[in-house]
Amino acid sequence: MKPTADGIAAAAKAATKGKGLPPVHLWNPPFCGDLDMRIARDGTWFYLGTPIGRKELVRLFSSILRKDGDKYFLVTPVEKVGITVDDAPFVAVDFDVTGSGQDQVLTFETHVGDFTTAGPANPIRVERDPETGEPSPYVLVRTNLEALIDRKSFYRLVEIGSHHEIDGKSWFGLWSSGAFFQVIPSSEMP
Repeated sequence: MKPTADGIAAAAKAATKGKGLPPVHLWNPPFCGDLDMRIARDGTWFYLGTPIGRKELVRLFSSILRKDGDKYFLVTPVEKVGITVDDAPFVAVDFDVTGSGQDQVLTFETHVGDFTTAGPANPIRVERDPETGEPSPYVLVRTNLEALIDRKSFYRLVEIGSHHEIDGKSWFGLWSSGAFFQVIPSSEMP
């Protein structure tokens, strides 16, 4: 029988029982095929081409999301289905900052209500479009799953960034939890 969003949701609800994130990394169910589900770059989840409007359902699906290699799956104890992710599965829509300089700590909130503190285990990285040079900043939320940092948050991050020398080269970047994350070479700053 072909998996459905309702079936996956029911299995996810049974597996989570409201106790936080389920241990999807421990589950190894059989692959049951692909589901017509997509996460757009802006974080909108679609099923059969229609946006999923219920935040609780999106949160439930996001709790059973796993990335293996370059592919994304919704995983329950009994089934694993492939889905499409346009860019990153999450969007960091806000952040809090405590401390300053090397003692600074950045804690991000995603559009599905996850929180992650940037640091050695949850790095920030910035990809630049090879044609336009536009930055796309990301932070690791949980195992292999990143959040695209939204534009307003990225502009706020730039305001608290600093320059730091690494291997004889000056970089503009961000400190969090004792780690420095490179954004752009200082020489390329406008």
